[in-house]
This record gives sequence, structure tokens and C-alpha cells, in this order.
Amino acid sequence: MASVGNGTEESGGGEEENFEDAFENIPVASKMDLKCALEECSMALNLFLNNKFSEALELLRPWSKDSMYHALGYSTILVMQAAMTFEQQDIQMGISTMKEALQTCQRFRKRSTVVESLSNLVSKQSVDQLSEEEMHAEICYAECLLQKAALTFVQDENMINFIKGGLKIRTSYQIYKECHQVLQMTQGSKSKNETYHQFEGGVNLGIGAFNLMLSLLPGRILRLLEFIGFSGNRELGLCQLREGASGSSLRAILCTFTLLVYHTYVSLILGTGEASLQEADRLLEPYLQKFPNGSIILFYAARIDILKGNFEKAQLRFQECIAAQQEWKQIHHLCYWELMWCYTFQQNWLQAYRYADLLSKESRWSKAIYVFQKAAILCMLPEDDLKRTGEDIVSLFRQVDGLKQRIAGKSIPTEKFAVRKARRYASSQPVKLILPALEMMYVWNGFAIVGQRADLTENLLVTIEKEETALQNETNRSEYYMDDVCMLQLLKGLCLKHLGRLMQAELCFSKVIQSEKQIKYDTYLVPFTLYELGLLYKKQDEREKAIRYIETAKNNYKEYSMESRLHFRIHAALDSLKVSPASTP
Repeated sequence: MASVGNGTEESGGGEEENFEDAFENIPVASKMDLKCALEECSMALNLFLNNKFSEALELLRPWSKDSMYHALGYSTILVMQAAMTFEQQDIQMGISTMKEALQTCQRFRKRSTVVESLSNLVSKQSVDQLSEEEMHAEICYAECLLQKAALTFVQDENMINFIKGGLKIRTSYQIYKECHQVLQMTQGSKSKNETYHQFEGGVNLGIGAFNLMLSLLPGRILRLLEFIGFSGNRELGLCQLREGASGSSLRAILCTFTLLVYHTYVSLILGTGEASLQEADRLLEPYLQKFPNGSIILFYAARIDILKGNFEKAQLRFQECIAAQQEWKQIHHLCYWELMWCYTFQQNWLQAYRYADLLSKESRWSKAIYVFQKAAILCMLPEDDLKRTGEDIVSLFRQVDGLKQRIAGKSIPTEKFAVRKARRYASSQPVKLILPALEMMYVWNGFAIVGQRADLTENLLVTIEKEETALQNETNRSEYYMDDVCMLQLLKGLCLKHLGRLMQAELCFSKVIQSEKQIKYDTYLVPFTLYELGLLYKKQDEREKAIRYIETAKNNYKEYSMESRLHFRIHAALDSLKVSPASTP
């Protein structure tokens, strides 16, 4: 059972993964047994959710070399910090702590003979011989491995790290699958005590998160992954996570957070924007009762308010979240990003600029996006307000190219998009962008959010139509003229769709598609518009037509901005129309 990844997968990594040999017999912990470890980690989790981040780390640190759960908890907090700050030293610290955590978990894993590691099968006999500690060691090891892989991707851009990260993920996935089998085989035999339920929670989290994550991937990527043993079932993933979230294990909150991320972000940015807010509310409610000032809990509550169109309420909640703690400034940055969009939806450009400015100065996550966003918002301000800010739009756009970064050797698609758009300001005679803040709103699927509010959608439509008239009246038309016309038609169509004026929306989308040959630079507009037209037909229950347009967007276009993001959305849309993968080559 413990064979998978028991040094076999990792052996190709040279000296890096030099695990200590597992003991022949696990020594009985004199001071920290499994039950005590789980209790202490539960206390640390409560501290963490109450914004006492340093205290949580202090509680876990003393035993982080001798207890698998302390090791996992301690390193998880540091990995979260690294993912939020994006500082190279934090990423290094996260990786080295996770490496130590893997070694700690490794010491508790079942020792396997060469024959066992080659057979790689879970047999009834081997499961019966597994101690509770060994079962937990597997699940903790898989969790550590997955987190270390994620950090490996962002640490460096060389291909070796990318492959090593992939192998770690595969090993983690295999271990989770075997633990799932162990769970199924022990349903009747092992005594169902508290530690067994904790193991169950770990399996729910792992199997649930992997299945959900893999189910989001477009067919062509998934086919490649299935070749090396990955496959994802969304319903199974959601079911496992719901089961884990409803339990009382340490991982219940992690299952809850995974579901919340899925409902409040993933389904919106990489899906069709149809989030289950009722479930999100239901999942968060008990934690709001228990941790009313917990910044992470308040953040999700505010995000749910945004998705409901309650922007004013969300703004107050984000301010509460910012006031709740000063230790992890990165949580403030998440709030600034959301507040920037809240004010953008309301076209309160000065306030939106304020938060974009704070992000560009304080956060390291994506300087290119923040500076572009700041410049894009400034473009929306009246001349007098712009002067008062003292900012120079042209100089800001010219900075964007030098700020882009690479993750796992790849440029970030939204950064690439921002760089391309900013190029209009590179020459000595810049050509101004048309409503760039609203175009970026579309990139993040913001029209699906603001569409909840007819009043604000009407206001956006007025802004777009005003710009449309100004563009038509231009006597000196630039080479970007048709690109700008089509971009405005796409945005106008989205507003009309959300206002229920579906025939007019269809006309706008059709104009973009008919102008395909005249678009010079923004080639992303046609496939994205085909997709939007497909969704419009879906809304009108014209299923065949919807599939045809979405399939056209999928199969007939290549090498345009944010192609992978559209393929994620197409995958979700076809899935919601229940098209079997066989019919989509």
C-alpha cells in the first residue's frame, strides 16, 4: 500500500529527496500520539481562523519534526503565506519546510519490500496489516507532496522543475486513489473511532479536490493526462468534498474552502459563471457563527455578496475584513482587488483607481496586471479628475511590458493580454485604448456579475454607446478602428443580454462575427463572441444552435489571446449542455 511514492517516484530527483529510512517498527511516541497531535492541530486551526496566524505557527513548530500532523499543519501555513506574498524567500521557505514535512511523514509510512513496491496493489491482507499511524502517514504525505508540487511550479521556470512537479502530483494522486481503496475495504472492519474519521476526511479532500480539478480541464488536456493515469469526475469530486465538509474532521474546513473557491471563483473565471451561491452560503454560515471576525471567513462572505450583486454590502464586509487583522497584509490585497472591481462595476472610477494604485504599490502577485488595471481605470476618468491624480497614463502603459513574469516557464495569459493591449502606447504617437477597464472586466467575466444589477448594467450600456458614437464620428481613423468597433459590440451585446434584450444582443454579436476579416490585432474577439452567442442560444433553449456556435469557437480558432481560458469556459458550457466528449473532437 505505502509503496506508491515510497521513494520510488522521487528517486530520479538526485540528492533532493533524501528521505530517512522508515523504521522497522514505528516507535511509540512518548509524548505526542496521533490523538494528541490531531487535537493540537485542531487548536492551531482555530487560532488560524481567528486571525492568530503567528500563534498557530508557534503551537505547531515544536513538534513539526516529530509529528506528521504538526509537520503538515506548519508547512501548509507557510505554503499559504508563500502563495499569497509571491516573495522568492517565502517560496524557498515554503519548499524547504515542505521537504522536512515529507521526511517526517515518510518516517511513519509503512515500509514496503521491493516486491510490494513493484506490485503496487492494495490487497486485503496488506490493508489489514496497516496501523492507524501508517494510514494517516499516507494521507499526510500525499497532501505535502501536492503542495510542494504547486510551489515547485511557481519557484522556477525551468522544464526540469515542471516535470518534477508533475511527477509529484502524479504520485500524490496515486496515493489518494489507494487511500480511497483502503477506505472502501475498511468500511466494515476497522473500528470507526475519531482518528478513522480524520483519515476519512483526508480521503474526501484529496479525492474530491483532484476529481473536481481534473473535471474542469478541457478535453485535449484531459486526454493527455488520462494517458498517464489521471481522470476526473466532477460529480464524484463535489460529492466527496461535500461529505468531507459536513464531517467534523480537521479537513472539513479545507473541503469547505475548496468548494467555496470553486463556487465563487473557478466556476466564474473558468466556467460559464453559473455559481451555486445557495451552497456557498450554506457552507459558510456555521463558520461565520463560529469565527465572526475571522478575516478569511469575512472575505468569502463579502465575495458571495459581490456575486449576488450586493456591492454596497460587500464593500462594508471587505472593510471589516481589512480591519480584522494586520498580520497578513496579503489578505488586505485580496480585498483591494475585489473592492477595485466593486467600484468598477459601479463606475466609481476614483475609488477603483485608489485600490488599483494600492495593489500596484503593495502586492507582488502581478505587477503587470495591476499597473495595466490602474492605467485602464485612469482612462475612464474625466480630464479634471485625471489631472488631480498626478498620474501619466502613457508612462503607466509603457511600464507594463517590463513587469510581466513567467510561471513554470510560461507567460501568464492575462499578463500577455495586458502587454499586447498596452503596446498601443509604445510608439511616439500613442493610439488610446477604448474603455480598457470594461474590456478587462470582460476578461475576468465581470459582466456575468454586474448583470445581476439592471441599474448598473444600464449605466454601463450608456457608457459603451457614448463611446460607440464618438468612435463613429472620428474623422482620423486609426488602424485599430475595426478592432475597437468590434470590442464595443461584444461588450454592448453582453449588457443587452443581461438586460433581457436578447434579439439586440444577437445582432451585436453577429456584427462582430461578420467583421472577422477586418479585425487586425484583437483576434480573440471572434472566438469569444461565438462562445457568447452560443450561451445566448442556450439561454433561449436553442440547444443545437448553442452547441454549433460553441463548437465552432472551439475547433476553428487557434493562437489568440487567452485561448486556454476560453477553452476552459467552452468545456464548462458543453458540459452544461451535456455534450459527450466523444462528439467533440
